[in-house]
Amino acid sequence: MTVLIVGGSGFLGCELIRQARAAGHRTVATYATKPTAASPSAWQRLDLRDAGRLDAVMAEVNPRVVINASSGRADWAVTAQGPIQLAIVAAKRGIRMVHVSTDAVFSGVGRVHYDESCLPDPITPYGAAKAAAETGVLTVHPTAAVVRTSLIIGHGRSEHERLVHLLAAGTIEGALFTDDIRCPVHVSDLAGALLELALSGASGIHHAAGADALSRHELGVLIARRDGLDASRLPSGLRAQSAVAGALDVRLDTQATRQSLRTPLRGAREFLRPL
Repeated sequence: MTVLIVGGSGFLGCELIRQARAAGHRTVATYATKPTAASPSAWQRLDLRDAGRLDAVMAEVNPRVVINASSGRADWAVTAQGPIQLAIVAAKRGIRMVHVSTDAVFSGVGRVHYDESCLPDPITPYGAAKAAAETGVLTVHPTAAVVRTSLIIGHGRSEHERLVHLLAAGTIEGALFTDDIRCPVHVSDLAGALLELALSGASGIHHAAGADALSRHELGVLIARRDGLDASRLPSGLRAQSAVAGALDVRLDTQATRQSLRTPLRGAREFLRPL
């Protein structure tokens, strides 16, 4: 079976490539700027804003499943419109689709626990773009799966882990917020869950995040201790008192999705335990 991973050069994309190939699937991955050291069966250059190129790639690869793990941050054309165009082509060709979304579609205002039935109410441009993509993907491709996740951690290569190392070394200024709560997930767990959902024929909205709710500072302390760093050197602060926009406390309820998965979604206290 052929699996197409859009955004294969990213952190999550590289792990999807590894797991899909390990499972014996022909795995084609796309990149926007340049490929990485990951080893899919083939690479394809793709800019989601280029509808003609998108159609050509889908025709050439002819995948059974496409997983969109791309990230255009707050770029509306890439993050909101690109996935919808991808879903249109996938639906036209009868291709299964899984679209990766985020807990940033929620505001954390009035509640902190969010299950799959909760409607998005984003408060940042990035969250708004991801929310628009969710709605558009499911409108044009009703049998697609939208999978919301949280902070992705693992193998020391995530942006969150790199930030902790820089802060502990005093290389950069900044702070890890103590009032910003999320449910971090290990990249291997998330990739396994995405592939399982893709191959199971699941549709609709799913939540795939870690079991533990932690502040960014608590997460930083766990990373520092795992890596033998001095956690006391990590500066703390309050998002509520900063100029950094974003929700304070958003915890994805993953109970429904966990019941349908064999893949475990471990909590950060487990997967960041020192060896």
